[in-house]
Amino acid sequence: MTQTTQRAINLPSGDVIPVVGLGTWGMAEDVRRRDEEIAALRLGLDLGMHMIDTAETYADGAAERLVGEVIRGRRDEVFIVDKVSPTNASATGAVNACERSLRRLGTDRIDLFLLHWRGSVPLEETITAMTTLVTEGRIRHWGVSNFDLPDLVELTSLPGGTAVEANQVLYNLGNRGIEWELLPRCREAGLPVMAYSPLGRGRVLGDPALREVAIRHDAKPAQVALAWTLRQEGVCAIPKASTPGHIQDLWGAFDLRLSGDDLTMLDRAFPPPNGQTTLEML
Repeated sequence: MTQTTQRAINLPSGDVIPVVGLGTWGMAEDVRRRDEEIAALRLGLDLGMHMIDTAETYADGAAERLVGEVIRGRRDEVFIVDKVSPTNASATGAVNACERSLRRLGTDRIDLFLLHWRGSVPLEETITAMTTLVTEGRIRHWGVSNFDLPDLVELTSLPGGTAVEANQVLYNLGNRGIEWELLPRCREAGLPVMAYSPLGRGRVLGDPALREVAIRHDAKPAQVALAWTLRQEGVCAIPKASTPGHIQDLWGAFDLRLSGDDLTMLDRAFPPPNGQTTLEML
């Protein structure tokens, strides 16, 4: 099996992460699919997709246990992204949640630990927990998810808040709101944007324009949709791929370069934002 070194982007700390990781949202929910899901994630690692994204809320922790099985014996190959829920994001709660996640993953460290979305816990407490976890070596970096620009501005104004390393948000052809202000400001600050659901949960894949572009490149619509997301500087993506066939499809997006005509056609089918909108979430 051929392993290819895929493109990477820099975290503010200087560490690098792959431009495509393996999402696990919706996995580990059906025991009958477990072997296939494990095979898919292992194939992704074999091909060189060395980032896996999960969260404590996915299948009530079962997705973390699934990831733990996948990475057993090859932990050092993988950049693990995990997320703490807002209800557990207090100064002590996030530390305890991280410990539970580490046990389910079967590892001694999480590479990037995100606040899954903003809740009622003051950001100061979450920053305190994240700082403690970094200091103690239980996480290497921390970041946020589903943060709009005002949230990021508030976060980085707080003591320790500038240590944030990434913002994971919804971004795909059908959800382009971040292009108006959030994405440019993140790029200006050197803060990577991690696009979740970059295939729009499959909803965009039947669009005629997307299919026409795919035909031009002898590619599949999913490959075009992912290549479109990755065209942006400072953006990485974490598509879910729960079968080996899906993994192979995603791998085909790495060498796909969209032309100006392709992008114009996709802009007509999926117009970019013409003003500020509320950050979309799933």
